[in-house]
Amino acid sequence: MDELAKIDQIRQRLDVSYKEAKEALDQADGDVVKAIIDLEEEKQHFDHQFHEHGSKLMAQIKHIFQKGNVTKVRLKKDNETVLEIPATVGALGVVGALSSAPLAIIAGIGTVTAMTKNYKLEIVRPDGTVEEKPLYPEVDPTEKE
Repeated sequence: MDELAKIDQIRQRLDVSYKEAKEALDQADGDVVKAIIDLEEEKQHFDHQFHEHGSKLMAQIKHIFQKGNVTKVRLKKDNETVLEIPATVGALGVVGALSSAPLAIIAGIGTVTAMTKNYKLEIVRPDGTVEEKPLYPEVDPTEKE
């Protein structure tokens, strides 16, 4: 089987680009099965990280709202607001998070924020003060805000 046919077979099975299929095939020394296995493992690892980081971000925002005295929480990259969650949406809790579009988006942002720098959470208090928090700090249950 020529290289293009191998690449086409990988692309067809895994729905990846020519570049991804070619790189996987090269790393597998031309072994189509090994290339497919490697790409599947890479996807599973990415899916796991995506879920894990999305869950951490949701837990962190939920923790902030549970402590109270918050008007809204913003997810920012550099100085641009990526997502803003008002307290009324945050108060919906875990059940509401599953059906709330803004909170559902958080799971999708989780991995992106974990893999890139310059993201932060801003907590807006009722008195107008804004507090910045790093993403994914270790949550200390005894911490007072």
